[in-house]
Amino acid sequence: MPKITFSKIKDKEKKVAEVPQGINLREAMIKHGVEVYSPLHKKLNCNGKGLCGSCRVHVKEGMENCSAPGALEKLRALGSFYAIGHEEEVRLSCQMTVQGDIKIEETPDFNLHGVDRKAKNTRAGYFPEGEAR
Repeated sequence: MPKITFSKIKDKEKKVAEVPQGINLREAMIKHGVEVYSPLHKKLNCNGKGLCGSCRVHVKEGMENCSAPGALEKLRALGSFYAIGHEEEVRLSCQMTVQGDIKIEETPDFNLHGVDRKAKNTRAGYFPEGEAR
């Protein structure tokens, strides 16, 4: 059975769950008590239809063990600010099935500038607080 490692940046909380192969990631997250939505989107979401993008996750490891993105998911990501700087790892949990072990970051922060604060990326002329220019 595949293992999913869930993590959050802010809380540094990790949880590992064994799931059946082929399970929808959003369903697995709900079943194992993992937060799917940010507080605002707990009521304002599309209930897993792939329309709103609020169930997005970053797949940190094991992208090869995820189902390929469908047309709806690709279309949704095209016009979405949340994918800036994370085009290769952002997925919608409602549109993805788990085929093997993966590590994901749930409810990632909105990233308008494409800046990875941990890597101190200064793309687009943006500098994290407290850094010299």
